[in-house]
Amino acid sequence: MSQTVHVIGAAGFAGAQLADLVDRHPHFALGAITARGDAGSRLVDVYPQYRVTKELTTLDVDVVAEGDFAAEAYPHAEAAPVVAPLVERGARVLDVSADHRLRDASLYPEWYGFEHPRTDLLAEAVYGLPERYRDAIRTARVVANPGCYPETSILGLLPLAGHIADVVIDAKSGVSGAGRTPTSTVHFSTVTENVFAYKVYAHRHRPEIEQELGLEVTFTPHMVPVDRGLLATCYARLVDVTMTQEELTDRYRAFYDGHPFVEIVDVPPSMRAVQHTNYVQIHPVVDPRGGRVTVFSVLDNLGKGAATQALQNLNLMAGRPEDEGLR
Repeated sequence: MSQTVHVIGAAGFAGAQLADLVDRHPHFALGAITARGDAGSRLVDVYPQYRVTKELTTLDVDVVAEGDFAAEAYPHAEAAPVVAPLVERGARVLDVSADHRLRDASLYPEWYGFEHPRTDLLAEAVYGLPERYRDAIRTARVVANPGCYPETSILGLLPLAGHIADVVIDAKSGVSGAGRTPTSTVHFSTVTENVFAYKVYAHRHRPEIEQELGLEVTFTPHMVPVDRGLLATCYARLVDVTMTQEELTDRYRAFYDGHPFVEIVDVPPSMRAVQHTNYVQIHPVVDPRGGRVTVFSVLDNLGKGAATQALQNLNLMAGRPEDEGLR
């Protein structure tokens, strides 16, 4: 028997791709797909690459029944007020926004500009990184899909957590990571043939990375002139451990053994290798002078960094094979 998945905010880049994935899923049934400005249009007319003929509607939580799943993909600060009534209707909610990622509610005013309205739901939300929280995701009422920059960086460094310091993350994202709303920063004439850093020491994904790694990091994001893809180059000093290249590679392979979407590769990976997939590729390197490592981590910011990661989490929440609909 199929299970219904509603996609709230299906007109954004991540929400639209997730609606398409759910629509083609062998087990899930696509329920309501909602939008604000595009309500009344079919999704296929807004995104011709997704052959979803269902009409986008305005949000009506009354169509969500007990036992349904709801994936919500609103901008930050607009998501939390929607998640609460969905949970109260008996739905299990996947929040693709940032509103349930940070465990410390006091960080939201500083980094996101709002007081969290439901600290009780924030406290019970599970961070949606299957490579670390798979079992908790299976039973959670609220799952917080990771941010694309944090997921790339965290997966790159997690096998060394507790043994590294002085972490510097130099990350580069495709333009689609900025979302669908047009701004001067993502105008074609600004982005093409150009690379630039932004929100230096002020990007709101930094506390998410620090939360999961358990240490302070220096994080600098850059915009690069590609549609989709994200590369994080992570530098760190090894603490209390020494290892050869072979030992480091073996450590990563052992850590991610049994995780179907993490690939440890033998050369620095490229964005193109993971575009339109749910895979992350990681290449860890020991500095031949000793004492330091560099880790290259790459994923699709709209795939493993958003929509396909969301489907992976929905599979887990529904008790389905983790890679169903993602093979």
